[in-house]
Amino acid sequence: MDNAILGRTFAEKALARATGVSDARVGDILDMTPDLIFSHDNSAAIRRIFEKIGAAKIAYPDRVAITLDHAVPAPTTEHAQNHAEIRAWVAQQGIKHFFEVGRGICHQVISEEALILPGETILGADSHSTHFGWLGAFGAGVGRTEMAALWATGQLWWRVPESMRITLNGRLQHGVTAKDITLRLIGDLGVDGGKYRSVEFTGDTVATLSLDERAVIPNMMAEFGAQNAYLPPDQRVFDYLEQRRTRDYTPLYPDADALYDEEITLDVAALEPQIALPHMPESVVNLSEALGQPVQQAFIGTCTNGRLEDLQAAADVLRGRKVRCRMIVIPASSQVLLEATRRGFIETLLEAGATISTPGCGPCMGNHMGIPAPNEVTISSANRNFRGRMGTPDASIYLASPYVVAASAIAGKIADPREYLS
Repeated sequence: MDNAILGRTFAEKALARATGVSDARVGDILDMTPDLIFSHDNSAAIRRIFEKIGAAKIAYPDRVAITLDHAVPAPTTEHAQNHAEIRAWVAQQGIKHFFEVGRGICHQVISEEALILPGETILGADSHSTHFGWLGAFGAGVGRTEMAALWATGQLWWRVPESMRITLNGRLQHGVTAKDITLRLIGDLGVDGGKYRSVEFTGDTVATLSLDERAVIPNMMAEFGAQNAYLPPDQRVFDYLEQRRTRDYTPLYPDADALYDEEITLDVAALEPQIALPHMPESVVNLSEALGQPVQQAFIGTCTNGRLEDLQAAADVLRGRKVRCRMIVIPASSQVLLEATRRGFIETLLEAGATISTPGCGPCMGNHMGIPAPNEVTISSANRNFRGRMGTPDASIYLASPYVVAASAIAGKIADPREYLS
């Protein structure tokens, strides 16, 4: 069939829009201008590259966001100096979208602030920039050198990627979450299943997912090898943005006859809780195959599962019970922490014996606030469990939903949350 008469994928439409051309096809090389570019604690290193290439002034400071989130509060003098350099740089360049220690993780904060909208394009110096597909935006990660070039010019050349379509059908059972969907997909297809493609979701499941759950799916597509991921925005997304946005937007949807190089279908109604075994996100099995493994630490947080409903899930499991291992809970943002406090979730978690830490990435990068000892086992709601990911090469990390993490904290071993849910 002639490609010229086929419809367009979301990626083709979004990148054409970002470039200001009427049409784009897979393989086209475009000089695109993203609507927003962002970085975090790595901004000081990016600045040094920026200056090395001879640049002096950020081209579009109003399109730049910087968040301090990866090592907050600063755990060492080196980290503190890094933060100080970033603050000075922000003031020098007149960057208005700057978020201080404690505001939260870049992806969560940018979503809450509505700095990116459906149909728009966002590039971030962070691999989980695929996150913004939950809003129907094109989000992709870039390296530090690319970000320095974006600061300098506001543009970056980009190849329009191939696309794959994943159809999700059915409604999740109680105690099964969007995290289980992503783990199952990565387990079935591997960490390179996305192959640097645009992963575009469809199916009747999407409308049944809450907004907090929708964000989990594109976020974890970074572990799938995707360039970007996309969920079709609906009225619930538009309502969420209405009181936050400061500009108009036009959502984009793939055409029904768009060309995909692979199509996958998953019946989520048959899904049970999943768990990724050490030391790869693709080492996924049904939870029942890992029950009973002793754990010394339970961690709920990160850009994948540190939102309000994740804390609520943990509170639902822990209410009236006590943890048997240490449990660390780190909200993804200050807004999540505030609302969780208002709703009583934080009180429930504290009464159960959990500890609450400053909104940010926490131990996900192995910086602080939850680094395991050698040979300890952590069950985590994070997105990666590579050896040494949490700072200790000789420690094991299991990945699961907040429900499973909370149940395991009660039992002191990997447990099924459905035993604790009414």
